[in-house]
Amino acid sequence: MAAPEEASEAASEDGFIRLDGVEKVFDVRRKTGFMRRETREVRAVDGISFSVRRGEMVGYIGPNGAGKSTTIKMLTGILTPSGGRLRVAGLDPARERTRLARHIGVVFGQRTTLWWDLPLIDSYRLMHRMYRIPDARFKENLERCVELLDLGELLSVPVRQLSLGQRMRGDIAAALLHDPEVLYLDEPTIGLDVVSKAKVRGFLRELNATVGTTVLLTTHDLTDIEQLCRRVMVIDHGRLMYDGGLAGLHEVGESERTLVVDLEREHPPIELESARTVRVDGPRQWLMFPATASAAPLVARIADQYPLVDLSVREPDIEAVIARMYTERRVGEGG
Repeated sequence: MAAPEEASEAASEDGFIRLDGVEKVFDVRRKTGFMRRETREVRAVDGISFSVRRGEMVGYIGPNGAGKSTTIKMLTGILTPSGGRLRVAGLDPARERTRLARHIGVVFGQRTTLWWDLPLIDSYRLMHRMYRIPDARFKENLERCVELLDLGELLSVPVRQLSLGQRMRGDIAAALLHDPEVLYLDEPTIGLDVVSKAKVRGFLRELNATVGTTVLLTTHDLTDIEQLCRRVMVIDHGRLMYDGGLAGLHEVGESERTLVVDLEREHPPIELESARTVRVDGPRQWLMFPATASAAPLVARIADQYPLVDLSVREPDIEAVIARMYTERRVGEGG
């Protein structure tokens, strides 16, 4: 993909995306009795500050209702902040939404920007006209997306007939045809099978490495983060709780992975210094070990000392990690 014609000269490299004390407050009305209603404030985003450098790929994670999607909607100009300052590529999203649209691409995992009853290629042709993409660039970008996302056989298929994984790949391609400098991905792998997830992740790695597209990724799938992002931010109750590497997140949350071991026959609990057996059900056993540790030494020792048939590794539940962080934070603050 070619570089955008309009350079974001107003944005510094260190603060290509920048939020300073950003808030979003909603007034929620609810019925409390006959002919009576009360209004209460809900702080979806509560004083968040961070910056993202040009070309970074950052994971933005948290439990449902934490404020992730609200943040993305403010970054795109869909919502206006209640307070604070926000800039993307040197632009104010709420005031310069039309101008910003040329610099950003957005994919919401549970919604589509494609035209439901049209073949996939017709949606792309409409994008071609809407964004006034030069013909040569459109052709080049479309060919690249079709190849890397394996869309060749789907171009003539109406969007309503695509599977979830196929539609998601189609949406990602649509978001990139106009060469955005920033790509926002809100749960891009939700509900996808293993093959579709692998294709999406591989494409995003290629895009970031070759074009330098800045990516902000929200997801509940820690594997997305592990394979794509060096940096992760955790939001909960509208507040930024962590900003750093994934290993640091596991350390802060003291998270653990689960090794599920299938043996040839029933066996007493497996005993290893670096793991603890938490459950035994016939020939199957569950062992917990620190998420920051490698599973390879454990697997090697089990294979050497026990009648191993099969095993699998389960990643920690990110919501459990965040819940632990939140609880410890409240205790530390005396809450």
